[in-house]
Amino acid sequence: MTRLISPGRDALSYPDQGATARQPLPAGYHHLRHRARIGQGRAVFEAAGVAVTTFHAHRSSGMRVRADSGAVRAGDRVEVGIGFGPLRITAPCRVIWTAYEPTRIGFAYGTLTGHPESGEESFIVDLDPDGTVWFTVTAFSRPASWYTRLAGPVVPFLQLGYARRLGRHVRRLATAA
Repeated sequence: MTRLISPGRDALSYPDQGATARQPLPAGYHHLRHRARIGQGRAVFEAAGVAVTTFHAHRSSGMRVRADSGAVRAGDRVEVGIGFGPLRITAPCRVIWTAYEPTRIGFAYGTLTGHPESGEESFIVDLDPDGTVWFTVTAFSRPASWYTRLAGPVVPFLQLGYARRLGRHVRRLATAA
């Protein structure tokens, strides 16, 4: 597949690259952390990891996704879109880091110039020692466009709603296998 990266469009719109991989999250942003129990066992963990790292969970939840590759890799450009026709919002991002580990699978992407928000969001599937599988969305963001500034406190509410929706889709995809 052709890489979506092009000069001038790919500058990160925030200075705190990689901050979703460490704690605490940077000050000056709205913080989000949503954790959902997905199920039990290695098969559920692996299915959830594939659903997250191939954007299948995002797409099944109603997002339109264009990505550089099938499974996320650090440096890939991703465009996430929601809405219809002239009301479609496209949000360009770059994959900042990935985790393909025995008990942890996922990635984080950061916003690029032109994204309505400025910040980073991670999507992680964890397998606990007792076999419990968890999906966690961690994000920090602040408005980067006139319409997200105008929406004010509604945006964090919508972000939490989407994190919950995504968790339900990851659970459905991982336990249907």
